[in-house]
Amino acid sequence: MSGTAGNVSSTRPDSEYEILCDNVGSFIRRYTTEAGAPVTTDTALDGQTPYVPSGPVVRCGLPVANPQIDSTIQRQTAAGNITIAVGARSVTLVVYAGSPTVALSGGTAVAVAAGTSLTWSVDAGGDSGESLQDSFVFTWVAGADFLVTSTREL
Repeated sequence: MSGTAGNVSSTRPDSEYEILCDNVGSFIRRYTTEAGAPVTTDTALDGQTPYVPSGPVVRCGLPVANPQIDSTIQRQTAAGNITIAVGARSVTLVVYAGSPTVALSGGTAVAVAAGTSLTWSVDAGGDSGESLQDSFVFTWVAGADFLVTSTREL
């Protein structure tokens, strides 16, 4: 209404809710102003069960602004194997000679011919980001020549 002025007050506290993430998963944080002071209460996603965050608390789905990435590179020309553990952001194999094999997470090893280049990767990292769920085992015999590179978020 034009020309109307007044105050609106309530005896009930004002509450806002946000879903956040920590090292364990998602939870609800309620922000309340009671008697002029801010109060936060964390609960499980059911909104009832008390929750205590574990590790850093971040907004869900947002990658770390500048994650630190560890990189490896290894060229092999003798018999043996290279293992890349679960959780890498990228793994690349380039075969120059011979036919090394690759096995994913203990599965059946598959021979890879000379001249082949393979890459497995994800594009989002950070606290709630992606990583490869498989481990990689590259095995070769004498005469094989190949390169394995990987990246992992620290």
